[in-house]
Amino acid sequence: MKVSYLNDEFFSRLETLALNLRTNLAGFFGGKHLVRTYGQTVEFADYREYQLGDDIRRIDWNLFSRFEKYFLKLFTDERQMHVQIFLDCSASMERGNPNKAAYAVAVAAALGYLAVHNMDKVSFNLMKGNRAENNMGTIVGKNSFFRAISELDKIEFNGDTDIAEAITSSTNTGTNDGLTVIISDFFTESQWKKAVDYLTYKRRQVLLVQILSPDEIDPSYDGRVHMIDAEAEDLADPRNMKMRITKSMQAAYQEAFKDFVEDIRSFCVTREADFITVDCDKPLERMIFSELLKVGIME
Repeated sequence: MKVSYLNDEFFSRLETLALNLRTNLAGFFGGKHLVRTYGQTVEFADYREYQLGDDIRRIDWNLFSRFEKYFLKLFTDERQMHVQIFLDCSASMERGNPNKAAYAVAVAAALGYLAVHNMDKVSFNLMKGNRAENNMGTIVGKNSFFRAISELDKIEFNGDTDIAEAITSSTNTGTNDGLTVIISDFFTESQWKKAVDYLTYKRRQVLLVQILSPDEIDPSYDGRVHMIDAEAEDLADPRNMKMRITKSMQAAYQEAFKDFVEDIRSFCVTREADFITVDCDKPLERMIFSELLKVGIME
């Protein structure tokens, strides 16, 4: 039975949150994100002296009557952010634990909803093989969002994914106009770090969400087992193997897994990207209301 988190109750719990962008934004006007440049909103920010060529309609005549100098009123500028969500649709995201795929879809939907709820744009890019499919286009407004959500619930997870190639070949990445989220387990042979480097070069804020099942975090296998790679095309694939699991092997796995996660985390620190890792058996609200708030993506 396919698991789904997407319902009215789920989205209503997100109403009080908003996505937070740490960097200055060069997106479209009309959003809710205050930037460090001055614009045309009604919220007063500061004064500066008049310079030749300035709009005389912005002169504060009350200050002129007091100081006999021309001063302009400056107002805050608000921009619209483009939230791009890249979802790994490889087989490892579903096989063995269908809840993992549903959890990943719910995380994508939650971030997308927060975007449109706060007057931002969002696009869902489904990474399959070496490409990122965006059949739903750029979504603005809740009506368009809820039409797109029905398509998210139909995603098929199969094959493998080249995260780097899928993202770097995307035609609508944008520059300095918002947040890019990569949702994956990062169990891939592709050079996903190239994707993060590409996005930081494009001056986008980056968030990596690693979603794992309990068996991936702390496997409980014992004795002789037949290990089958979820993304292998057939049983003859060299990635599949028969082996005997011992306590020393379990300890070695724990060390390797710890190093694997720490490598992602330390790389993200060097690129000023955010990274969280979550267990798909933990409550989804814990990830949204705790982990994302902890790294500063939400406010």
